[in-house]
Amino acid sequence: MGKKVFFQFEADFVDSLRCIPMQVRLKLDTCGVKLKLSHWHQFSQEERQILVELPCNKSEEVQAYGKFTQQLVTERTGKSASVLPIDPHPAWMDATVIPTSLEEKAREFDVTITLEQWADLTPVERFALYKLSRPSHENKNFLPALKEFNLG
Repeated sequence: MGKKVFFQFEADFVDSLRCIPMQVRLKLDTCGVKLKLSHWHQFSQEERQILVELPCNKSEEVQAYGKFTQQLVTERTGKSASVLPIDPHPAWMDATVIPTSLEEKAREFDVTITLEQWADLTPVERFALYKLSRPSHENKNFLPALKEFNLG
């Protein structure tokens, strides 16, 4: 997760970082911080860039990332961000099982994702598809993501 990964489907907002990129969303899920877009908008461009670049892999990095993010939110809003439960076995990290919600969403676009294709994706690509397939997410980027990952 240390390497900067931006997807083509994020290209319309990634230069300005006006929306939270998938790689940052993955880090937030990893450290259990619910960062709202309203929080993100209160951060400077430099602070957003730091959140993009900070590593969030090892245990101490995950803790430091969460602490730094909470510190930014508290400085801007006067209160901390909500804390999310951290899934010890997130669906996108399991290359052997395609989440049902993702398979169902792909079928809406007449796309079938094979287990081999799923396994060939990077964790951040699987994370992106998983998040974009959820009903609570604005998923206009689901089909562009499928195409970008050579699945649709």
